[in-house]
Amino acid sequence: MAAARQKFSSQAPPEILDEMREIARREGRQFQTVLEEAMRHYIEDKNSGNIRPEVMHHFQASVDRNERLYDLLAQ
Repeated sequence: MAAARQKFSSQAPPEILDEMREIARREGRQFQTVLEEAMRHYIEDKNSGNIRPEVMHHFQASVDRNERLYDLLAQ
């Protein structure tokens, strides 16, 4: 039995829609399936609490750069 579907209406920049359609075409999939997968990934990412790698890189660089200051402040 197929999962229930609910129609919705939204808008997006044409270049994003074009890229999504191209991915669907290239993979031989329906546009709505690719869109649903993208939405699921977005939700999982937002709910995971994971920090993006580039953010952690900048944080670690800051810690390394200011290590002496943090040691002095801790005293």
